[in-house]
Amino acid sequence: MAVTTRTLGRSGIQVSALGMGCWAIGGPWAEGTQPLGWGAVDDDESVRTVRRALDLGVTLFDTADTYGAGHSERVLGRALAGRRDEAVIATKWGYTFDEASRQATGEDASPAYLRRAVTDSLRRLGTDRIDLYQLHLADLSVPRAQGLIGGCEDLVAEGLIRAYGWSTDRADRATAFGHATAVQHTLSVLRDAPELLAVCDKYDLASVNRGPLSMGLLTGKYTAASTLPHDDVRGLAPGWLEWFRGGRPAPEWLRRVGAVRAALTADGRTLAQGALGWIWARSGRTIPIPGCRTVAQIEENAAALHRGPLPADQFVEVERQLAALRTAALRDADRPHWPPPTHPTVHP
Repeated sequence: MAVTTRTLGRSGIQVSALGMGCWAIGGPWAEGTQPLGWGAVDDDESVRTVRRALDLGVTLFDTADTYGAGHSERVLGRALAGRRDEAVIATKWGYTFDEASRQATGEDASPAYLRRAVTDSLRRLGTDRIDLYQLHLADLSVPRAQGLIGGCEDLVAEGLIRAYGWSTDRADRATAFGHATAVQHTLSVLRDAPELLAVCDKYDLASVNRGPLSMGLLTGKYTAASTLPHDDVRGLAPGWLEWFRGGRPAPEWLRRVGAVRAALTADGRTLAQGALGWIWARSGRTIPIPGCRTVAQIEENAAALHRGPLPADQFVEVERQLAALRTAALRDADRPHWPPPTHPTVHP
């Protein structure tokens, strides 16, 4: 059964049930020598991809000011020129960066920076409002985050943003953030998030899902022999990136993909479409935002909308196949949450 739209939490904003993540279209950027982008990118193809997404009914576009040190927002703004009212724009703030050198420079959780960051994002996006503005500092302390709520409410009152949320994998943070509309968190068939989904149910929040295809592992295109280039964040993976190691897919995660492949594709879906269908079957609040940077990628992902959630029997079979593996994956030693990293400081 097709699933085409969902409500963005308590905001009442209607969005497509599938979003497009815009991290990769930001192109190269780094923290020192650590790459934080996905390598070189063709801006014209990125623009075509965004516009094709709109044509296919995908209306939610999730970016961040720091992606490509501002470049992702600029490209998204260019792509949406003349079609702004068809789109729902989500972006994030909290990390600092230098646009000229494309370097991440740290973080700033001050109310003054919140005001400056939203102004800069509006300029780069070429718009007069941001639909969902998200705190990007996943591990910020609750008291410091709550100190930003008043500023967010002011921005809503001024019409500069329509709603706000927090990008975090910590349930206590999601619970504490005032009158938020959404929590953006990791969720995939390989990495469930029951605590975050429970918070979304309790507080009427949208569950915006980053990493729904496990940074490409759930597309089926990577094998044990695959090697990622060093200008790709996955090729020189920082400590918080669990899916790849030494420029190759991590073997333990490839085994999990192998365990679930047949069940996800049993009704003729591609592996990626099956992984997205699992997320929709998992909760009625979920909105996966797989990254795309080519027209072919968005066409495959958008086709999943018409297939909808996995049927109940397929969902049960996926759970059966992954039960033992997921138990192992949720041990503390296997990082159920992204820990505060030592280097680099920037999360996607």
